[in-house]
Amino acid sequence: MEPLPETSSNDWTEPGIYTVAPGVYRIPLPLPNDGLKAVNVYAVTNGAGLVLIDSGWALDEARTLLRTALRAIGADLGDIGEFLITHMHRDHYTQAIALRREFGGTVALGKLEEPSVQASANPDTRVMHAQGRLLINSGAEVLLDELASTFGASPQGARDYELPDEWLVPGSREVLPGRDLEIVHTPGHTAGHVVFDDPNAGLLFSGDHVLPHITPSIGFQPEPVELPLRDYLDSLRLIRERPDRMLLPAHGPVTTSAHARVDELLAHHDERLTATAETVAAGASTAFESAGALGWTRRKRALADLDIFNRTLAVLETAAHLDVLVLKGQLSATETDGVRHYSTV
Repeated sequence: MEPLPETSSNDWTEPGIYTVAPGVYRIPLPLPNDGLKAVNVYAVTNGAGLVLIDSGWALDEARTLLRTALRAIGADLGDIGEFLITHMHRDHYTQAIALRREFGGTVALGKLEEPSVQASANPDTRVMHAQGRLLINSGAEVLLDELASTFGASPQGARDYELPDEWLVPGSREVLPGRDLEIVHTPGHTAGHVVFDDPNAGLLFSGDHVLPHITPSIGFQPEPVELPLRDYLDSLRLIRERPDRMLLPAHGPVTTSAHARVDELLAHHDERLTATAETVAAGASTAFESAGALGWTRRKRALADLDIFNRTLAVLETAAHLDVLVLKGQLSATETDGVRHYSTV
């Protein structure tokens, strides 16, 4: 295998290794689900040292494909000196932990991911427990039995999680001699999500913060935060205020402008806030009712047509939009028997 040039005509999920810029390679690795098919990890090298930005899911197939790809640039798994991880979700973090156990190398992760990593590494933490609590608050208790039957009440795979070697904080950091990256805190998708800005090369390793074809889920993590959509929109505006970069996302193809996609995402959420407010004006009271009145995915599917995992995401994202509308003074909210109800002002 030889590195291939990065072109817009590539199927971005096709296994291999693709040259993005001098010393920067994109390696798509498989995911074990029906939605997203792959995650991009990025190898950054100066010929002597090797750093990976994100790592993939700890799967045998992903490990094999990563090794094959690295051999195309004269490296192997044991040559990875450091993993810089954008956020704690399984498809970004867990292969770094598995490879650290086997080969060494250090793992670095945003500081504000610590509560969720601690929960994920705790063998007593139950699958989707936090999401279950939020569903009750959203008026979606009816989904709990299906959620429990799908994901069970067993621990959520604590063995796949360990604490990183370093908690990242915003600022400039040398990752290889002659190559510094700016660590930018971009909460929203998760509380401690970070992106890595390479100002000299004009690259933005955006993780799940800015994705070219889809909008990331908001606030899906073991330790939820109060207003994840507010945080996400503020983080998008932060990236828009910084110099534009080539966008190197975790899911989807490399594109030429992070700013162009940020503008699209901000416009999408403006439209979604308007549509969500209209569901309350039409009589929806809870996030569950509001989600049921909205269309989902590009095909505007009904909530009931989604699988239980995506129904959960949809309800919780609707709740996040409703809470931003309350923050903006466009709706009011009250709680009765643990359920949050919304009304027009």
